[in-house]
Amino acid sequence: MTRLLTSLALAAATLAVAPPVHAATAPKAAVSRPTPPVIHYRVATVDGVKVFYREAGPANGPVVLLLHGFPTSSHMFRNLIPLLADKYRVIAPDYPGYGQSDAPDHTQFSYTFANQADVIDKLATQLGLKRYTMYVMDYGAPIGYRLALKHPERVSGLIVQNGNAYNEGLQSPFWDPIKVYWKDRSQKNRDALNNLVTLDITKFQYTDGMGDVARISPDNWVHDQALLDRPGNRDIQLDMLGDYGSNVPFYPDFQKFFRDRQPPTLIVWGKNDKIFPEEGAHPYLRDLPNAEIHILDSGHFALEDRLDVMAPLIHDFLDRKVKN
Repeated sequence: MTRLLTSLALAAATLAVAPPVHAATAPKAAVSRPTPPVIHYRVATVDGVKVFYREAGPANGPVVLLLHGFPTSSHMFRNLIPLLADKYRVIAPDYPGYGQSDAPDHTQFSYTFANQADVIDKLATQLGLKRYTMYVMDYGAPIGYRLALKHPERVSGLIVQNGNAYNEGLQSPFWDPIKVYWKDRSQKNRDALNNLVTLDITKFQYTDGMGDVARISPDNWVHDQALLDRPGNRDIQLDMLGDYGSNVPFYPDFQKFFRDRQPPTLIVWGKNDKIFPEEGAHPYLRDLPNAEIHILDSGHFALEDRLDVMAPLIHDFLDRKVKN
């Protein structure tokens, strides 16, 4: 009996001094991590047309205006936006006829680059954008450069990705039937461009020349083609392709803007692009000798293939070169 009582007393004493079982497995203090930026999806009305845009980042941050290409929309910037929005106010609109913006019938709305630039100008005014760095790609280049001619003092910098401002950049065979249509707006020449809004060509734009096609989400061409296939949208796109030629006479004016204003410029170009080939990238250095240029092993939509390379380059450029 005495031995039993002694054993029980020792066991009770051990439990009294032993730490709680859970103490050894208590979780460490959580590591503080930045929260992902919130992206807002908004609509503004410009001359009766609803214009959709994505917005993220601090309201008082330097503005980065993302101007998309053909045949897509602000959707092309969906992965880049959160990587810039930690300190920059990022705004990515859809032009009328693209993405989530209204698409009035082409007989009721002028689908020209001049008019698209006017819409983006009015949107920027509504949003109170006094200064902005423009990311221009494909159609976004002439739209953005027309905007720069209107308000050169507002441009704090340029990020150029496969967006043309020089004759050297229009020598690809891709442009041959389009140039025929510029000269002769016959229905025959217009019909010859119908294939440019088909699924095969949309997919081609995303996959051709890419360093790693496995990085390219099929959602891209499925999303874009669904919008291209909306009733009446083919005519919108053919109007825009036909009007692209109106930008060429402005090339000397765009180039004069570069020379006179010398905006800080980053060029990130997919060298395998058959629409805007590498030959269109290097002439920028004639007028912007201090531009930073990176030629990437990628294609037309380089952000889909080389985001891991481009995003750090862009963020670093903005950090060094751009102020409010």
